[in-house]
Amino acid sequence: MVLLAELILRHTRRHMPTRRVAVGSAYLPLAGAAAPGALLIGAVVHEFAIGFDDETRDELLDLARIAAGGLEVPRIALRHRLQRDTHGLDRSRHRVEQELDRVVVELDTHGAALPQVLGTILSVAVLPLSVRAPGLFAVRQALLGRHPFASRRDVIVRRLIDGVPYEVPWASDAAWKVGRPAAESVWAGVGAERRWAMEVLGIGARVSLERGEVNRRFRRLLRDAHPDTGARGAGAAERIAELTEARELLLDLLGDVEPATVGAPADASAASHGQG
Repeated sequence: MVLLAELILRHTRRHMPTRRVAVGSAYLPLAGAAAPGALLIGAVVHEFAIGFDDETRDELLDLARIAAGGLEVPRIALRHRLQRDTHGLDRSRHRVEQELDRVVVELDTHGAALPQVLGTILSVAVLPLSVRAPGLFAVRQALLGRHPFASRRDVIVRRLIDGVPYEVPWASDAAWKVGRPAAESVWAGVGAERRWAMEVLGIGARVSLERGEVNRRFRRLLRDAHPDTGARGAGAAERIAELTEARELLLDLLGDVEPATVGAPADASAASHGQG
Protein backbone atom coordinates (compact mmCIF):
# COMPACT_ATOMS: atom_id res chain seq x y z
CA MET A 1 0.00 0.00 0.00
CA VAL A 2 1.02 3.61 -0.57
CA LEU A 3 -0.38 6.45 1.45
CA LEU A 4 -1.99 9.13 -0.75
CA ALA A 5 -3.56 11.40 1.89
CA GLU A 6 -4.05 11.48 5.64
CA LEU A 7 -5.96 13.60 8.13
CA ILE A 8 -5.59 13.24 11.90
CA LEU A 9 -8.25 15.15 13.83
CA ARG A 10 -8.16 15.80 17.57
CA HIS A 11 -11.36 16.19 19.54
CA THR A 12 -12.95 15.74 22.93
CA ARG A 13 -13.87 12.16 23.73
CA ARG A 14 -17.54 11.27 23.43
CA HIS A 15 -18.26 11.05 27.16
CA MET A 16 -16.84 14.48 28.03
CA PRO A 17 -19.09 17.56 28.42
CA THR A 18 -16.55 19.93 26.81
CA ARG A 19 -16.48 20.32 23.02
CA ARG A 20 -13.03 21.00 21.59
CA VAL A 21 -11.66 20.37 18.11
CA ALA A 22 -8.13 20.68 16.68
CA VAL A 23 -6.04 19.30 13.82
CA GLY A 24 -3.31 16.84 14.72
CA SER A 25 -1.68 16.69 11.30
CA ALA A 26 -2.74 16.75 7.68
CA TYR A 27 -1.26 15.48 4.43
CA LEU A 28 -3.75 16.64 1.81
CA PRO A 29 -2.45 16.84 -1.78
CA LEU A 30 -4.93 19.04 -3.65
CA ALA A 31 -3.38 19.47 -7.09
CA GLY A 32 -5.15 17.90 -10.05
CA ALA A 33 -8.67 16.77 -10.87
CA ALA A 34 -8.38 13.48 -8.94
CA ALA A 35 -6.40 14.91 -6.00
CA PRO A 36 -6.37 12.41 -3.11
CA GLY A 37 -6.59 15.24 -0.59
CA ALA A 38 -9.89 16.43 -2.06
CA LEU A 39 -11.12 12.83 -2.15
CA LEU A 40 -10.38 12.41 1.57
CA ILE A 41 -11.89 15.76 2.54
CA GLY A 42 -15.07 14.98 0.64
CA ALA A 43 -15.27 11.45 2.03
CA VAL A 44 -14.94 12.55 5.67
CA VAL A 45 -17.51 15.33 5.35
CA HIS A 46 -19.97 13.19 3.37
CA GLU A 47 -19.64 10.30 5.85
CA PHE A 48 -20.31 12.32 8.98
CA ALA A 49 -22.74 14.95 7.64
CA ILE A 50 -25.39 12.43 6.56
CA GLY A 51 -27.48 12.85 9.72
CA PHE A 52 -27.20 16.65 10.04
CA ASP A 53 -30.34 18.78 9.86
CA ASP A 54 -30.65 21.69 7.43
CA GLU A 55 -29.75 24.29 10.03
CA THR A 56 -26.49 22.54 10.92
CA ARG A 57 -25.59 22.14 7.25
CA ASP A 58 -26.24 25.84 6.63
CA GLU A 59 -24.02 26.81 9.57
CA LEU A 60 -21.25 24.57 8.27
CA LEU A 61 -21.57 26.05 4.77
CA ASP A 62 -21.26 29.52 6.31
CA LEU A 63 -18.15 28.39 8.21
CA ALA A 64 -16.67 27.02 4.98
CA ARG A 65 -17.23 30.37 3.29
CA ILE A 66 -15.46 32.15 6.14
CA ALA A 67 -12.64 29.59 5.99
CA ALA A 68 -11.76 30.77 2.48
CA GLY A 69 -10.00 33.70 4.17
CA GLY A 70 -8.55 31.50 6.92
CA LEU A 71 -9.90 30.83 10.41
CA GLU A 72 -8.45 32.55 13.44
CA VAL A 73 -8.35 30.17 16.38
CA PRO A 74 -9.31 29.75 19.13
CA ARG A 75 -12.89 30.47 18.12
CA ILE A 76 -16.34 29.06 18.79
CA ALA A 77 -18.16 27.40 15.89
CA LEU A 78 -21.40 25.41 16.20
CA ARG A 79 -20.95 25.30 19.99
CA HIS A 80 -17.47 23.79 19.66
CA ARG A 81 -14.15 25.44 20.47
CA LEU A 82 -11.74 25.31 17.53
CA GLN A 83 -8.18 25.47 18.82
CA ARG A 84 -4.54 24.62 18.12
CA ASP A 85 -3.78 22.88 21.41
CA THR A 86 -4.21 19.10 21.12
CA HIS A 87 -3.32 18.23 24.72
CA GLY A 88 -5.57 15.56 26.19
CA LEU A 89 -7.74 15.23 23.09
CA ASP A 90 -8.82 11.98 21.46
CA ARG A 91 -7.81 11.41 17.84
CA SER A 92 -9.45 10.15 14.69
CA ARG A 93 -7.34 9.17 11.70
CA HIS A 94 -8.66 9.18 8.12
CA ARG A 95 -6.59 8.04 5.15
CA VAL A 96 -6.54 7.41 1.41
CA GLU A 97 -4.29 4.57 0.26
CA GLN A 98 -3.40 2.99 -3.05
CA GLU A 99 -3.90 -0.76 -2.77
CA LEU A 100 -2.91 -2.57 -5.99
CA ASP A 101 -5.43 -1.42 -8.60
CA ARG A 102 -7.88 0.23 -6.22
CA VAL A 103 -8.01 3.24 -3.94
CA VAL A 104 -9.04 2.66 -0.32
CA VAL A 105 -10.65 5.42 1.72
CA GLU A 106 -10.15 4.46 5.36
CA LEU A 107 -12.42 6.30 7.81
CA ASP A 108 -12.08 6.19 11.59
CA THR A 109 -15.69 6.28 12.81
CA HIS A 110 -15.34 6.03 16.59
CA GLY A 111 -15.70 9.79 17.20
CA ALA A 112 -18.78 12.00 17.18
CA ALA A 113 -19.85 13.35 13.78
CA LEU A 114 -19.82 17.14 14.15
CA PRO A 115 -16.19 17.42 15.41
CA GLN A 116 -15.06 15.42 12.36
CA VAL A 117 -16.59 17.92 9.94
CA LEU A 118 -15.47 20.95 11.94
CA GLY A 119 -11.94 19.54 12.12
CA THR A 120 -11.90 18.90 8.38
CA ILE A 121 -12.91 22.48 7.62
CA LEU A 122 -10.26 23.72 10.05
CA SER A 123 -7.62 21.52 8.38
CA VAL A 124 -8.38 23.15 5.02
CA ALA A 125 -8.51 26.67 6.47
CA VAL A 126 -4.90 26.42 7.67
CA LEU A 127 -3.61 25.33 4.25
CA PRO A 128 -1.84 27.86 2.01
CA LEU A 129 -4.27 30.12 0.15
CA SER A 130 -3.23 28.66 -3.21
CA VAL A 131 -4.66 25.21 -2.40
CA ARG A 132 -7.43 26.19 -0.01
CA ALA A 133 -10.09 26.66 -2.72
CA PRO A 134 -10.22 23.03 -4.01
CA GLY A 135 -10.33 21.76 -0.44
CA LEU A 136 -13.27 23.98 0.49
CA PHE A 137 -15.00 23.08 -2.78
CA ALA A 138 -14.82 19.42 -1.70
CA VAL A 139 -16.28 20.40 1.69
CA ARG A 140 -19.20 22.29 0.14
CA GLN A 141 -19.99 19.55 -2.37
CA ALA A 142 -20.11 16.93 0.39
CA LEU A 143 -22.29 19.14 2.64
CA LEU A 144 -24.71 19.51 -0.27
CA GLY A 145 -25.00 15.72 -0.45
CA ARG A 146 -22.85 15.12 -3.52
CA HIS A 147 -20.86 11.93 -3.18
CA PRO A 148 -17.12 12.58 -3.61
CA PHE A 149 -16.43 9.49 -5.73
CA ALA A 150 -19.79 8.23 -6.98
CA SER A 151 -18.49 7.92 -10.53
CA ARG A 152 -15.26 6.11 -9.64
CA ARG A 153 -15.26 2.30 -9.69
CA ASP A 154 -11.74 2.02 -8.30
CA VAL A 155 -12.58 3.48 -4.86
CA ILE A 156 -13.77 1.49 -1.84
CA VAL A 157 -14.50 2.65 1.72
CA ARG A 158 -13.13 0.91 4.79
CA ARG A 159 -14.63 2.02 8.13
CA LEU A 160 -12.73 1.55 11.39
CA ILE A 161 -14.35 1.71 14.81
CA ASP A 162 -11.08 1.87 16.76
CA GLY A 163 -8.46 3.25 14.39
CA VAL A 164 -4.79 3.22 15.33
CA PRO A 165 -3.50 6.71 14.48
CA TYR A 166 0.08 7.65 13.72
CA GLU A 167 1.44 10.94 15.05
CA VAL A 168 3.09 11.94 11.74
CA PRO A 169 1.78 11.20 8.21
CA TRP A 170 3.78 8.88 6.01
CA ALA A 171 5.63 10.24 2.99
CA SER A 172 3.62 10.12 -0.23
CA ASP A 173 5.79 7.38 -1.75
CA ALA A 174 6.22 5.27 1.40
CA ALA A 175 5.22 1.62 1.19
CA TRP A 176 4.26 -0.43 4.22
CA LYS A 177 3.26 -4.00 4.98
CA VAL A 178 -0.31 -5.01 5.64
CA GLY A 179 -1.06 -5.41 9.35
CA ARG A 180 -0.36 -3.29 12.38
CA PRO A 181 3.06 -3.02 14.08
CA ALA A 182 3.75 -5.46 16.92
CA ALA A 183 3.55 -2.64 19.47
CA GLU A 184 0.00 -1.91 18.29
CA SER A 185 -1.18 -5.50 18.11
CA VAL A 186 -1.35 -5.76 21.88
CA TRP A 187 -4.05 -3.10 21.86
CA ALA A 188 -6.33 -5.02 19.52
CA GLY A 189 -9.89 -4.98 20.87
CA VAL A 190 -9.22 -2.13 23.33
CA GLY A 191 -11.49 0.86 22.73
CA ALA A 192 -9.98 4.25 21.89
CA GLU A 193 -11.08 5.94 25.15
CA ARG A 194 -9.91 3.10 27.36
CA ARG A 195 -6.58 2.91 25.56
CA TRP A 196 -6.04 6.67 25.94
CA ALA A 197 -6.71 6.54 29.68
CA MET A 198 -4.48 3.50 30.21
CA GLU A 199 -1.63 5.11 28.29
CA VAL A 200 -1.96 8.36 30.29
CA LEU A 201 -1.58 6.38 33.53
CA GLY A 202 1.19 4.19 32.12
CA ILE A 203 -0.86 1.00 32.25
CA GLY A 204 0.09 -1.61 29.63
CA ALA A 205 -2.41 -3.22 27.31
CA ARG A 206 -2.08 -6.64 28.97
CA VAL A 207 -2.45 -5.37 32.54
CA SER A 208 -5.68 -6.40 34.25
CA LEU A 209 -7.50 -3.27 35.35
CA GLU A 210 -8.12 -3.04 39.09
CA ARG A 211 -9.29 -0.08 41.16
CA GLY A 212 -6.26 -0.18 43.44
CA GLU A 213 -3.79 -0.22 40.55
CA VAL A 214 -5.53 2.69 38.80
CA ASN A 215 -5.40 4.76 41.99
CA ARG A 216 -1.78 3.89 42.71
CA ARG A 217 -0.70 4.96 39.23
CA PHE A 218 -2.78 8.13 39.49
CA ARG A 219 -1.28 9.15 42.85
CA ARG A 220 2.27 8.49 41.72
CA LEU A 221 1.92 10.48 38.51
CA LEU A 222 -0.01 13.25 40.24
CA ARG A 223 2.82 13.67 42.72
CA ASP A 224 5.32 13.91 39.86
CA ALA A 225 3.15 16.43 37.98
CA HIS A 226 2.41 18.88 40.80
CA PRO A 227 4.60 22.03 41.13
CA ASP A 228 4.63 21.66 44.93
CA THR A 229 6.61 18.46 44.55
CA GLY A 230 9.20 19.83 42.14
CA ALA A 231 7.46 19.61 38.77
CA ARG A 232 7.68 22.52 36.31
CA GLY A 233 4.75 24.91 36.57
CA ALA A 234 4.22 25.20 32.81
CA GLY A 235 1.57 22.73 31.73
CA ALA A 236 1.02 21.38 35.26
CA ALA A 237 -2.68 22.21 35.34
CA GLU A 238 -3.29 20.48 32.00
CA ARG A 239 -1.32 17.41 33.07
CA ILE A 240 -3.23 17.17 36.37
CA ALA A 241 -6.54 17.51 34.53
CA GLU A 242 -5.48 14.79 32.08
CA LEU A 243 -4.51 12.40 34.88
CA THR A 244 -7.76 13.05 36.71
CA GLU A 245 -9.83 12.51 33.58
CA ALA A 246 -8.02 9.25 32.79
CA ARG A 247 -8.50 7.95 36.34
CA GLU A 248 -12.21 8.72 36.41
CA LEU A 249 -12.75 7.19 32.98
CA LEU A 250 -11.12 3.89 34.02
CA LEU A 251 -12.93 3.80 37.35
CA ASP A 252 -16.16 4.41 35.48
CA LEU A 253 -15.39 1.46 33.22
CA LEU A 254 -14.84 -0.61 36.36
CA GLY A 255 -18.19 0.63 37.71
CA ASP A 256 -16.61 2.37 40.67
CA VAL A 257 -16.27 6.13 40.33
CA GLU A 258 -14.78 8.15 43.16
CA PRO A 259 -14.46 11.79 42.04
CA ALA A 260 -11.03 13.26 42.63
CA THR A 261 -10.32 16.87 43.59
CA VAL A 262 -6.75 17.64 42.75
CA GLY A 263 -6.80 21.33 41.95
CA ALA A 264 -5.20 22.61 45.18
CA PRO A 265 -1.61 21.99 46.24
CA ALA A 266 -2.85 20.35 49.42
CA ASP A 267 -4.38 17.58 47.35
CA ALA A 268 -1.07 16.67 45.81
CA SER A 269 0.58 16.87 49.22
CA ALA A 270 -1.96 14.45 50.60
CA ALA A 271 -1.54 12.22 47.57
CA SER A 272 2.21 12.13 48.09
CA HIS A 273 1.65 10.49 51.47
CA GLY A 274 -0.79 7.93 50.05
CA GLN A 275 -0.02 4.63 48.45
CA GLY A 276 2.40 5.08 45.53
